[in-house]
Amino acid sequence: MASATPCGRRPAASPRVDGRADHGAGGRAQRLVPGLKGRNMVSSSVGVHAADRLAPTLLGLSKARWRTVLTVLLAAFFVLVPLYAWLTGDSYVLILMGRILVFALAAVGLNLALGYGGMVSFGHAMYLGIGAYVVAIASHHGLDNGLVHLLLVAALTVAVAIPVGLIALRTQGIAFIMITLAFAQMLFFVAVGLKQYGGDEGLSIVHLSRFGALTGNKTALYLSMLLALGLALWLLRRVVASRFGLVLRATMINERRVRAVGTPPLGYRLAGYVASALLCALAGYFLANLTSFASPAYMAWTVSGELIVMVLLGGMGTLVGPVVGALVFLLLEEGLKALTDHWLVIMGPVIVVIVLFLKNGLWGIVSDVPAARGGH
Repeated sequence: MASATPCGRRPAASPRVDGRADHGAGGRAQRLVPGLKGRNMVSSSVGVHAADRLAPTLLGLSKARWRTVLTVLLAAFFVLVPLYAWLTGDSYVLILMGRILVFALAAVGLNLALGYGGMVSFGHAMYLGIGAYVVAIASHHGLDNGLVHLLLVAALTVAVAIPVGLIALRTQGIAFIMITLAFAQMLFFVAVGLKQYGGDEGLSIVHLSRFGALTGNKTALYLSMLLALGLALWLLRRVVASRFGLVLRATMINERRVRAVGTPPLGYRLAGYVASALLCALAGYFLANLTSFASPAYMAWTVSGELIVMVLLGGMGTLVGPVVGALVFLLLEEGLKALTDHWLVIMGPVIVVIVLFLKNGLWGIVSDVPAARGGH
């Protein structure tokens, strides 16, 4: 018979006995943002392993195994594109797939703000244009060093993203969307007004970013973009799993509670917004070198909308989803353009159906992310 306390009550169970010990990923999340306890923001390491064992299968394989297989196939597909272009002598495929890599990188950047931070930005095309115009204007004035271009892109992007983020992050919801859209449109019309740099007709780039013998080599540029995308995905995976990523996702769930427990959310959200902008600007840098052209059209609000569609189509708040979304979106666009001049009439309903019936996008089929909820 169990002994009783003097008051006749049973002693409290030890945390190690009843399985409620604060350890693993869940314990770290609760120590970082204690007020979010019980929100199921991050599972414990024991729970993750148990979930993997009990996870539903898809055609005989677990979702985790499907994600691994499909990721490897996707990477192999992109890696083999230059070989296909070399064997067939088709240089256009490098340009098309290079464009897909550019928008995949931009979509991955937007996903950091939208999918993990809940920041619905309708102005990320602005940073795509900044990256392109830095290359074009610098080259126009005789500065063609590739590393200098990268540094200038990073510096100007940070200089723009910080004040824009500080203003926009004071608001939420539709106000945040409209402020980011307003800043993007302001920069769009600034680019249109730069008559000495082509105005609304854009600016051709005579001297591309110089990297020695690799300058102007389309295969080298394609592989550079593929490497940049791979590094971005690797960094994003580590960032999302870090303390910064935990707090950023917490602010998406309940920003007021994060503030109430003593963690200022503004700094985390601003850092996430700026990092997202830098990835979009890097995509613009590659776009300028791919097309040898910079245009105000890169900053149009429609481009921002397309980036959001790519993220939703592939899977918001998933790692590989934006890459899949960019691939499907641009290949579908290319295929329908070859069939009819009225391709938008077909493409629009197709995207709407996918987004409506696949709440987590195409990658969500093999993802464990709950419906309509971001996460890794």
